[in-house]
Amino acid sequence: PTLNIGDRVLVNKLSYKLHDVHRGDLIVFERPPSASTGEDGEIKDLIKRVIAVEGETVEARDGRVFVNGEPQEEGYLEPGTPTNNLARQTVPEEHVFVMGDNRANSEDSRIFGPIDEDDIIGRAFIRVLPITDIGWL
Repeated sequence: PTLNIGDRVLVNKLSYKLHDVHRGDLIVFERPPSASTGEDGEIKDLIKRVIAVEGETVEARDGRVFVNGEPQEEGYLEPGTPTNNLARQTVPEEHVFVMGDNRANSEDSRIFGPIDEDDIIGRAFIRVLPITDIGWL
């Protein structure tokens, strides 16, 4: 619901040189080798939301995400969207755990594991296309 196919965003490539990655950030990162390349085989980068950062535990119970044992308020999800297929795990040092906002159709850290912070390109912060949907992310 946050982004649609064909949407274009601006990415701040400097932000993570100045501060750490934060839970809730929308990040663009290099596609992990184990992730699908899409129908045309051309997908090089992915965009997902940071759910947990290094040292935090993340899991799903009863369709909800818990970080460090606390249920997360995920206002960016469509109401009633469950999160499944997420066993309890601790995010390794210098990694982040990411998931798509379209949980039922998202290939994310539940599939390919946590993302190395070195693979992060930047933080998406504004949608610029289509013009009718310009706005902060």
